[in-house]
Amino acid sequence: MEKQLEKQFTRLLIRWVVNSFGIWLAAIALDSISLNSGINPIIIAGLMLALVNAILRPAVILLSLPAILLTLGLFIVVVNGLMVVLADKLYSGLTINNLWASILAGVLIGLINYIVTISLEGWGKRKSKHE
Repeated sequence: MEKQLEKQFTRLLIRWVVNSFGIWLAAIALDSISLNSGINPIIIAGLMLALVNAILRPAVILLSLPAILLTLGLFIVVVNGLMVVLADKLYSGLTINNLWASILAGVLIGLINYIVTISLEGWGKRKSKHE
């Protein structure tokens, strides 16, 4: 039980860092997204997004399952964008001007999450192979 709790906490920390990095990259790449100056807004916005994704995203995906199935999974891009919008509404240091910018930010953050997840899974397999 304690090991599982530690694993979930580690996963949340990794997602927090990855989301912070993704938001920072999205703010650099897209003119429609802005952050207050400094590192704190990036860290707090990443935490907000990590918490929204951990708490609300599973329920939103479950409720939007018919749309996800009809679009062959493409509606998940919209769900990711909506999670970014929700993080924007929860934290005033992050400003997103339109839904398209949030959808693009969601795609960018999703790609970064995918790359990190694949890398960590590969690293975990190599580590367990050497033990």
